[in-house]
Amino acid sequence: MMGKHINLPTSGTQCIGAYLAEAEGKPKGGLVVIQEIFGVNAHIRSVADRFAAMGYTAVAPAFFDHLETGVELGYSDQSMAKGRQLVTELGLERAIEDVASAAEAIASAGKIGTVGYCWGGTVALLSAIRLGLPSVSYYGARNVAFLGENLKAPVMFHFGEEDPSIPPETVAKHRAMLPQMDVHTYAGAGHAFNRDIDPGHYHPASAELALKRTMAFFDNYLAGA
Repeated sequence: MMGKHINLPTSGTQCIGAYLAEAEGKPKGGLVVIQEIFGVNAHIRSVADRFAAMGYTAVAPAFFDHLETGVELGYSDQSMAKGRQLVTELGLERAIEDVASAAEAIASAGKIGTVGYCWGGTVALLSAIRLGLPSVSYYGARNVAFLGENLKAPVMFHFGEEDPSIPPETVAKHRAMLPQMDVHTYAGAGHAFNRDIDPGHYHPASAELALKRTMAFFDNYLAGA
């Protein structure tokens, strides 16, 4: 199954790109896949493909197209610095507008949710707060600033217990401020434990369990609703 490149309208006159992976047959729903700080690279495309194989039409907006076309970064220190610079310049509000546009683009798939990783984990949380989309947030290090805002849709959180960027007290804040939401932690897993093309971060057992929980969440709130 191969995805394809599409364009998404954004506010103003600019279009941005996106990677679309369509479910075979009638989709269970649609998912906006929200990247890490590295752009819509091979890993993010493979994540979208996996959700499509599980029955959800998935779209990954290329947020960085606002600033620079076709950004696909690796995982070196230099790439990380570049990615951080791009997300800072982009800002979260513009990202939320792009998520709304991406959700509209796949509206025919049924109910829409979001799943985001790292920087995208915080954008996913904001998608539940601002857009009312059921969302799964993987290791969003910028979440804390928004935990006091009213959720318009359910959120599930995944954190690695060995993640130096998200200490236990930060995870505890999620549980304290959003007691009605599922906050899962994974022993032995660090940051980016779902990134299966990066042996330094990938933690297979945690990634597998988190995916199982993520699919149960979407099967409940999108397919089953």
